[in-house]
Amino acid sequence: MTQEEEKEEHLPSPSTTTPKIPKKLTLVPLIFLIYFEVAGGPYGEEPAVQAAGPLIALLGYLIFPFIWSVPEALITAELSTTYPGNGGFVLWAERAFGPFMGSMMGTWKFLSGVINIASFPALCVDYIQKLFPVLSSGWPRHVAVVGSTLVLSFLNYTGLTIVGYAAVLLGLVSLFPFVLLSLIAIPKIQPHRWLSLGQKGVSRNWNLYFNTLFWNLNFWDSVSTLAGEVDKPHKTFPLALLVSVIFTCVAYIIPLFAVIGAVSVDQSQWETGFHAQAAEMIAGKWLKIWIEVGAVLSTIGLFEAQLSSSAFQVLGMAEIGIIPRFFGVRSKWFNTPWLGILISMVIALAVSSMAFTDIINSANLLYSLGMLLEFASFLWLRWKSPNLKRPYKIPMKFPLLVLMCLVPSGFLVLIMVIATKTVYLVSGVMTLAGIGFFFFIKLCKTKKWVEFSHGPAEEEDLPR
Repeated sequence: MTQEEEKEEHLPSPSTTTPKIPKKLTLVPLIFLIYFEVAGGPYGEEPAVQAAGPLIALLGYLIFPFIWSVPEALITAELSTTYPGNGGFVLWAERAFGPFMGSMMGTWKFLSGVINIASFPALCVDYIQKLFPVLSSGWPRHVAVVGSTLVLSFLNYTGLTIVGYAAVLLGLVSLFPFVLLSLIAIPKIQPHRWLSLGQKGVSRNWNLYFNTLFWNLNFWDSVSTLAGEVDKPHKTFPLALLVSVIFTCVAYIIPLFAVIGAVSVDQSQWETGFHAQAAEMIAGKWLKIWIEVGAVLSTIGLFEAQLSSSAFQVLGMAEIGIIPRFFGVRSKWFNTPWLGILISMVIALAVSSMAFTDIINSANLLYSLGMLLEFASFLWLRWKSPNLKRPYKIPMKFPLLVLMCLVPSGFLVLIMVIATKTVYLVSGVMTLAGIGFFFFIKLCKTKKWVEFSHGPAEEEDLPR
């Protein structure tokens, strides 16, 4: 082991630089939190069929997890167990490339997370409006989105343990109607429908297709910002991620096979919420209502899991000195990062008026920038410190790891290339704001205007 690696191995983790907090997240709640960080059920997968036809949609949900979800989950397992602090991916980027890239990682991932959070109340209202059409537009819709955001944010404030066990309950209840839907659909399935390339005369919308896949199967690394709250993270994280990958993929693909095989409708009807319409065609209105209720419960789980991740990212960034120490303040009653929750909620409300597609695409582009940096950080840390103690280590040689990262990186570049002008504008402004924020924070440190925690590494340990 080199002198540099020995220094890095013995550096205190963020969890040792602050008062010790009881770690209460155990395996089962963590599995469901990861599940809700990523998916929350097959709600929202329908536009892939509208965009590219049944066969290509099915192939996407069969193949994409292997080229994207599995690599991201493996990297998250290795780096979360190596650096088990609430900084998560921010800490990884800082250890690899220094404070500036750590700050940019924090900016991209945090903003993509809170923009993504804004999509869940909108998705929830999309399902509810099928029962209450008055919520389809105008001030009733805005009131519903804002009201649900405020209520769900308060629930998050009550504690991560409550959120974790709520995720278990929400996950089971929201998935059960899809189990029934898939079973009832079996006698009506006509396998030839799975092979359809789509209706004649309908052009493929690759932008919608790839963004739908990406939105439904990304954010595996978001749970890394909760690593400081997990019981026995070295053992719990790898197993929780493995179970979550399998669970999530099965939850997407089985209902999609069932509905495509059992119903024949115009391709344009495959929009968000179509699974509820299909349930009425296959089993009756009772199942449609149940799936719509399940959609509401699922979006609650998605909102809670990703708000927790964003809030604890703010806490972790304060712990490692990227932002001022006061951002890491916790509630005296619930031990939750209340300021992180508040900031995340305010930004989510600010972007909630954007069109649903623009919300998804903006989150995807910012997330893509962060993921390219994350892959680079992972490879650099493996190259720079091959003998660093890693409780979980991906069992692959470095050339294979490079290949594993190159394939999803190519997809990330594709997502950025096909983005719209609106998405470029939103993402560009936010990136410039992140660069300005870094230099402002640097000025605050120089002038000692506010107090900062010490970072996880000394200056001489960072790459030049």
